[in-house]
Amino acid sequence: MAIYAVEESQRKAATAVGISYLLADAILVFDEVYVRSNLIAYANPAKTAANIMASERLFRLSIAGDLIGFATDVVLIVALYVILKTVNRNLALLAAFWRLIETFIEVVMTLSSFDVLRLLSGAAYLRAFEADRLQAMTMLSIGAHDAGYEVAMFFFGMGSAVFSYLWLKSRYIPRALAAWGVVGSLLAAASPFGFTILPNFANIVEPWSYVPILVFEIALALWLLVKGLRPPDQLSPIK
Repeated sequence: MAIYAVEESQRKAATAVGISYLLADAILVFDEVYVRSNLIAYANPAKTAANIMASERLFRLSIAGDLIGFATDVVLIVALYVILKTVNRNLALLAAFWRLIETFIEVVMTLSSFDVLRLLSGAAYLRAFEADRLQAMTMLSIGAHDAGYEVAMFFFGMGSAVFSYLWLKSRYIPRALAAWGVVGSLLAAASPFGFTILPNFANIVEPWSYVPILVFEIALALWLLVKGLRPPDQLSPIK
């Protein structure tokens, strides 16, 4: 039998997790749902280029938001490790490394967004290229960003699944919530395979495959900020 006591450092880390989840998810929704869905028309490179040039400040704001989001992710990963290392240090390390790989990939893929701005900047050295060629190269950079996002989501899903399993084992939060996190994480990890193997099918299913994990993260954030970690006298002994 094992009971996982709650230390003060874990309580502080739980607050950091709650704040980090809410901030990172707000940035994600702003970037992916608002900015990119409004500016990028995948079937129309000319329209995409015109949209970005007309809303360059908004596009740059989304990049800045991404940078803040990546820094927030590092705080989140460290805080999750602090809370869950008492349950299983090796698994917590594995989850943390997978999530850090995800963050590294996302940082690298952000460079493609700067490529988009350079291609559409109208700089003198770009006059050697026709407008339609610049637009095509812009779409290639946007596609590279999206492909990087898919790869990052695999490592995100795997790391999140392990962290959710540790939440389930610890009973620091309701088991139903932790179980939802495991399922949502595995679904997020499976989605990149759909993108790779069946891209047309993935275009229909994929946007919704991340909803369960998003719901989990918001629910967990609110639980930790309002209820916190369950104190030792509320924990059920588990094997």
